[in-house]
Amino acid sequence: MQDDDWDRALRLAARFQRLGKQAEAIRRAADAVVNPSFYQQLVKGHPGYSGAILTTTFLLVRELGWPYFEKLAQQKVMQVQSAADPPKKVAIGERAVMADGNDYSLVLLKDQGQPVEVVHAAEGSPLIPVPSGVFRSAPNSNAARLFQSFLFSVEAQQLFVDAFAHLSFHALVKERPGRTSLSAVKLLRADPVAVLAQTEEIKARYAKIFGV
Repeated sequence: MQDDDWDRALRLAARFQRLGKQAEAIRRAADAVVNPSFYQQLVKGHPGYSGAILTTTFLLVRELGWPYFEKLAQQKVMQVQSAADPPKKVAIGERAVMADGNDYSLVLLKDQGQPVEVVHAAEGSPLIPVPSGVFRSAPNSNAARLFQSFLFSVEAQQLFVDAFAHLSFHALVKERPGRTSLSAVKLLRADPVAVLAQTEEIKARYAKIFGV
């Protein structure tokens, strides 16, 4: 790496660290979207590709209205696809702040010593449950039901928390020290039937606002 490239990398790292601290200080999503320091430094998923982001968009429209997204679009946000993509862009330094996406990837990065922080908005965080079931025509239905039983055991739920930084509703699961507990997060819950009914409208309006 040339000296000029190294100096530029150091300046970018310092700027991202400064932006990260600003993001950590801002607790309201509605304030973050109008922060001029975040111009071209935000990344988020697209509801046209991701069911998790679609649900998130539904909830934020319900809580904050479409003007929230209209203001957000003025920040020239990097659009990616799945909920797993925003933390990747933060991790490699392409963007300093993610407006949505899964939080557990950042928690794992923080556990590894990376300079990242998860900030849960005061307005609430979308609850995206991970469904699991057994097909009616499953060839080994008894084995499938046993596996389902294991998935919801304290051992399996603790594994999800410890190894993957997921959050669990299981009463006997213990939170890892230093991580945010589920009880400390204000959760926004969506009605799947309502999300399905508004899916096409949400996708169309979002695409018009962001031009993607």
